[in-house]
Amino acid sequence: MLFLAVVNEMTTDERMVAFGRRVREVRKGKGISQERLAEIAGIDRSYMGNIERGEKNITLKKAYEICDALGIEIQELV
Repeated sequence: MLFLAVVNEMTTDERMVAFGRRVREVRKGKGISQERLAEIAGIDRSYMGNIERGEKNITLKKAYEICDALGIEIQELV
């Protein structure tokens, strides 16, 4: 049981990191600063940094708010 929990946690962490990397990639591609994206999405700038580094497991609502701020569909981030 413990082994499965560790594997699942590692997989989740990898997905969070990949999601955050993709947010950063799209943001930079659009020439938007992290601070500006956070402002548009209604998210604290430091929290946005945590998201981009894969340190926060965000809600689906936050993911959609980020997508709306970037002007993209959620499929582009996952």
